[in-house]
Amino acid sequence: GEGNKAWNLPEGEGRRDVPLPAGEVGASAPGEGMCAETIEPDISSAAFSEHGVCIHSGEFDGLDFQQAFDGIAGKLVKLGQGRKRVNYRLRDWGVSRQRYWGCPIPIIYCKTCDAVPVPEEQLPVVLPEGLMPDGAASPLTKTPSFYECTCPKCGAPARRETDTFDTFFESSWYFARYACPDSDTAMLDERAAYWLPVDQYVGGIEHAILHLLYARFFQKLMRDSGLTTVSEPFTRLLTQGMVLKDGSKMSKSKGNTVDPEAILQSHGADAVRLFMMFTAPPEQSLEWSDAGIDGALRFLKRLWKKVHDHVSAGTAPALDRAALTPAQKDLRRKLHQTLQKLGDDLGRRYSYNTAVAAAMELVNALYKFDDSSANGRAVMQEALDGLVAALSPIVPHICHELWQALGHVEAVIDAPWPQVDAAALLADEVTLAVQVNGKLRAQIQVAVDASQEQIIEAALAEAGVQRFVAGQALRKKIVVPGKLVSLVV
Repeated sequence: GEGNKAWNLPEGEGRRDVPLPAGEVGASAPGEGMCAETIEPDISSAAFSEHGVCIHSGEFDGLDFQQAFDGIAGKLVKLGQGRKRVNYRLRDWGVSRQRYWGCPIPIIYCKTCDAVPVPEEQLPVVLPEGLMPDGAASPLTKTPSFYECTCPKCGAPARRETDTFDTFFESSWYFARYACPDSDTAMLDERAAYWLPVDQYVGGIEHAILHLLYARFFQKLMRDSGLTTVSEPFTRLLTQGMVLKDGSKMSKSKGNTVDPEAILQSHGADAVRLFMMFTAPPEQSLEWSDAGIDGALRFLKRLWKKVHDHVSAGTAPALDRAALTPAQKDLRRKLHQTLQKLGDDLGRRYSYNTAVAAAMELVNALYKFDDSSANGRAVMQEALDGLVAALSPIVPHICHELWQALGHVEAVIDAPWPQVDAAALLADEVTLAVQVNGKLRAQIQVAVDASQEQIIEAALAEAGVQRFVAGQALRKKIVVPGKLVSLVV
């Protein structure tokens, strides 16, 4: 809003403000967008980094950044002395690998014709099966029946390429073929149109740049070649963090790997899965910890014991919602709050660690619930059913066993996702903190539909509050619904 800015720097002097006479560099006639005076920005606190206006620049005087960029580039192109170009920090891709299984590189080497592509009618190049490794080299290099061939151009004896492509060649487009593996029209099948692009792609963070670039290269190549109608490979991406041990990425060369077989034998696969889900959000690295695996196993044992104790007492009756006690309502509320959180954490946020934490809190609540009445056992059955079903994607093996023990005929993987009962989420009462002059003095239980007058009356009736308000004038009485009461004396 200040107009364009210009600087005048007299030779041999420091920067200073001077008027720019008409006709001087940087000046312009009124109405042409230039100020007839110099306005120097304040650089006392930070460098001036905004785009300005060209001065002392000949034919480009008075142009703003974009105008000058386009004008200078255009002139260089016209003079044949330059061109506009976007530079990427992307190196050449070395695609060959000295391994047996992989996508064959369709090139034939001829002494006369040099490197010759395999003709389209001879594609695909099929790898021989049944070869056994013999030393460090690929067995293809020792299989004349594979590499001995004739040149497609001159017919002379030639040698087929024995290297195979980098695995990125397969992983850059396999998801498109998964959608219609038996189609003979590439990815133009109606199933591919339904499934693509991929809704959610999960990959290691070490592949977050190159693999994604290659996947986009392949997707756009397939689109331009008429093999698919989809332009982008993925809609959403989740990059997983690394697993660390002693502060470093696990590596065979460093000798800091963990033998999974020993852990599976001592703790089981579910404990390992639970530990890895709980220790860190999926996008962050996690530090491997044997003690953490022990903690995960203890939680699963607590869950197993709670189901065992419940089932040992006999079959639970049907739930009578009309006869629920306050404690039974509290446990049902806790259950459905947990199911609501697990559904959101697993299905939308991909926050598996907070989902596991919520399940652990529910198990703690189950152990505090001491009610062997008919309706108490019905509430416990509902809670265990919901918890086991919701945990099954994380710890499938133990949940399969517990689901059967709870009396269900079908496998837990075939059971529907537990639904949240909106009515169970509603509380009859709410706990409010009571502050006096900003300091917590008590907590009160009031009905959710209590008026402000009733809430303040209940707060003032608390003995812990009376000690600090008795005999003093109440200047303010503030009620924050569902949270607190603030009294100022």
